Amino acid sequence: MTRRDSSNSFEVDVITAEAPEEIDHALIVAAQRGERRALDSFVRRNDRWVRGVVYATCGNGAQLDDVVQHVWTRVWEQLGTLADPARWRGWLYALARNAAIDAGTQATRRRKRQVPLDQAAVRAAVDSEPALRLIRAEQEKRTLAAIKGLPEIYREPFVLRHLQDWSYAQIAEALGMPVDTVETRLVRARRLLRQALSDGRSGDGRNDHERHA
Repeated sequence: MTRRDSSNSFEVDVITAEAPEEIDHALIVAAQRGERRALDSFVRRNDRWVRGVVYATCGNGAQLDDVVQHVWTRVWEQLGTLADPARWRGWLYALARNAAIDAGTQATRRRKRQVPLDQAAVRAAVDSEPALRLIRAEQEKRTLAAIKGLPEIYREPFVLRHLQDWSYAQIAEALGMPVDTVETRLVRARRLLRQALSDGRSGDGRNDHERHA
């Protein structure tokens, strides 16, 4: 648990936090009190996944830095709208995704959208779930292409779960859907990945989705 001490700075809350989520929560609370250093620390801790959300949504590397900077500016300006600091993750996800959407048209996003993947993250995702062990022997390049080729409704929760390490509840909150729906889409995403890799065509996932729509 975190402790509040009005006579000390936000470092007290951070030091007494027991888990990463509590640290971020303490930093958000301190930032809402107007402590800019707390927000700076929060930005350093979460900039990587904000960049991931932005890039996965708009797929435009040229605009990435500008959009991410805009996200953090809006965070500072809108901290007062976050009624429950414990729900900061879904709130920040919505800000990042909306900023990315505003950065380009729907057509541009569909054409250019890519998932920010690195080899270490993909390898961890492949090893993290029994269902994905079926594709362990496949080439990593094909795995990357298959993930990028997933329909958005499946790629988005897959990226958040396996590459950003979000919980099912966090994904459900951010995407505005029941946990059961998140679980169903993750199961389908894994199935589409297996099919795309076994067929040797990263685009098969989309065709399978269309057949089952």
